[in-house]
Amino acid sequence: MDPEVSLLLQCPPGGLPEDQVRAELSPAYDRRPLPGGDRAIAAAWASRLQAQPWLFDAPKFRLHSASLAPAGSQGPQLLLHLGLTSYRDFLGTNWASSAAWLRQQGAADWGNKQAYLADPLGVGAILATADDFLVFLRRSQRVAEAPGLVDVPGGHPEPQALCPGDSLLHKDLPGELVVRELFSSVLQEISDEVNLPLLTLSQPLLLGIARNETSAGRASAEFYVQCSLTFEQVEEALVGGPEAPESTGIIFVETQRVRRLQETEMWAELCPSAKGAIFLYNRSQGRPT
Repeated sequence: MDPEVSLLLQCPPGGLPEDQVRAELSPAYDRRPLPGGDRAIAAAWASRLQAQPWLFDAPKFRLHSASLAPAGSQGPQLLLHLGLTSYRDFLGTNWASSAAWLRQQGAADWGNKQAYLADPLGVGAILATADDFLVFLRRSQRVAEAPGLVDVPGGHPEPQALCPGDSLLHKDLPGELVVRELFSSVLQEISDEVNLPLLTLSQPLLLGIARNETSAGRASAEFYVQCSLTFEQVEEALVGGPEAPESTGIIFVETQRVRRLQETEMWAELCPSAKGAIFLYNRSQGRPT
């Protein structure tokens, strides 16, 4: 493994389709208010906006926990316990200078080191071309996280995609729609970031959940998605995507080389989220990591 990433959960080999994943949304799964109040979050957000005025706040799903039931007559079932959080709270907790202390305090106060952290659930994709290359993107210097590093396509599922408006309540977000947004969001992120038509993408298979230890254990659901285009066609399509400013280049790695990617110079350039996706992909293929 790598100290920048840990694996929270690994799905069965091959991954799980949407109909084998369930979600339970509850205020009980929200983060706890910070000791002494949340004023530090507001101050951190104001400071970030001064340096990066293009940032914007939005609601996110918060991963509290996940559990995989034993295989049964209907196959394995993954249950996600989710709350609500925001991007502002993420920058003010997971990325705060006090994040390590917050984890220690969460363990002491609640028996859960993530209790005080926003922990918005991200999504990422191991995207394979028709000719057996995996797709990676070089992040631009304008992004708030990991500028200049190499990542897999990804982002966040959006609560407001299910319930537009300023007033967002847990009861307004049925579990089956949350799961649908989780799976559809990773396809939309690929479409937006790599500029690929949705019709060229397979249905995602969930490989597992990885934690980014450089952002205090923030979790990301990592998927496998097959594209019907060759790497040359994908490269041609990249120009002009809706989220093209977030990336400055595209990198292709042959699938057979991915099992030994940790031994290459490229590994040091990868985001923790990309490392987690690769670990889960290799394990899903029966490859040791």
